[in-house]
Amino acid sequence: MDYNRQRKPRAMKNSGTSSNRVIPKAYLTPFVLVASLFPLWGFANDITNPMVAAFKNILLISNFESSLIQFAFYGGYCFMAIPAAIFINRFNYKKGILMGLGLYAIGCLMFIPSSNMILFEPFLFSYFILTCGLSFLETSANPYILSMGDEVTATRRLNFAQAFNPLGSLTGMFIAKEFILTRLNPTSEEKRWELSQNNPDLLVHIQQNDLNVIIGPYLILGIVVLLVLVVFVFAKLPSSKSKDENDINLGETFRGLISNGQYLQGVVAQAFYVGAQIMCWTFIIHYGANELGMTKVEAQSYNIIAMIIFVSSRFLCTYLLKYVNPGNLLLILSIGGGLLTLGTIFIKGLLGLYSLVAVSACMSLMFPTIYGLALNGLGDGAKIGSAGLIMAIGGGSFLPPMQGAIMDMASISLGSFELSSTRASFSLPFVCFLVIGYYGWNTARKNN
Repeated sequence: MDYNRQRKPRAMKNSGTSSNRVIPKAYLTPFVLVASLFPLWGFANDITNPMVAAFKNILLISNFESSLIQFAFYGGYCFMAIPAAIFINRFNYKKGILMGLGLYAIGCLMFIPSSNMILFEPFLFSYFILTCGLSFLETSANPYILSMGDEVTATRRLNFAQAFNPLGSLTGMFIAKEFILTRLNPTSEEKRWELSQNNPDLLVHIQQNDLNVIIGPYLILGIVVLLVLVVFVFAKLPSSKSKDENDINLGETFRGLISNGQYLQGVVAQAFYVGAQIMCWTFIIHYGANELGMTKVEAQSYNIIAMIIFVSSRFLCTYLLKYVNPGNLLLILSIGGGLLTLGTIFIKGLLGLYSLVAVSACMSLMFPTIYGLALNGLGDGAKIGSAGLIMAIGGGSFLPPMQGAIMDMASISLGSFELSSTRASFSLPFVCFLVIGYYGWNTARKNN
């Protein structure tokens, strides 16, 4: 049985408003409050990406080991998504948001004891707790936004809310560049290895100072998140349930989701999208350093440019959704992303870096569009269905370490053409865009 047809979507009632408004007037204030959460996880995501390169230098670990930051960070999303969905189903979206903000703040504040240990593992655990909170936030906020109006405008509404996410991302990138990377001790990795043998006490001193630089922004972030939590404690938000509505039958809902091909394909596509996004943004720094001899600070500037392109493209693509089927637009952008990734792999020098930066224009629409398409028609099942899509963020957990492992390998000889391990590693994002493109094509075909 087609689950999409079995259950009709249900938005929150919005009496006195036009059903075709993207944001009904009755829900403008709740929309603004919930949409204000989107920059918070954007900030956390993109202040963290440059830390992969930073921790590699500070703690003298490999590309694979340092990319375990992404494993821990996005692993929290994957681990907590289902418990978060069950919690939200038992209570409501607001309590899910409060739980998420609490865990988010705790994870940030755990950076203080972690820095005193001068060990990698406590930081990984801190990132994990932080993103358990983000899992609660995204599992709550995304379907909540979808429910604030008519289903016809749901994807546009989520795209609009998601447009604020990159603002947090840009801020995180700027903070990472100006308040972390520029303030780290400039001692090279090679010199640090020498110090580990000849003057370990000096190395420990340098490491401790560098870690203190890193924890500063996370400490401030934790305090900000606590303040936001206080605001939401007292905020009046509408319930997504009718007073006479019973809790969702979890068993029935899970069976319906498993039998829903469009939803399952959406989960897979989302996993590959998040993996592609994290790989492209995390390893811009490595590309600039390894291929062009840039410093981490110089390479991070290109990450910021990529995010500016991402933000601009998000608003443009949201507008285009008025005229273009979401599935078709997803397919077109996937083709563009794949071609630019090939440019990143096979074009040396600045043009290769420019290709990598330009990929962000094609990624801008993907997350909310896949999210909206996958949840289309699920009704109250979206509360549980959203958990699968948040679990799919785990693609950002597994794929970056795989790319880091490729970077640790030797260059590849293709006849007279020498392909560096750094450029070869971007074959993984290329595969991701193929998967996303197929989902866009298949969804558009079914909905036509």
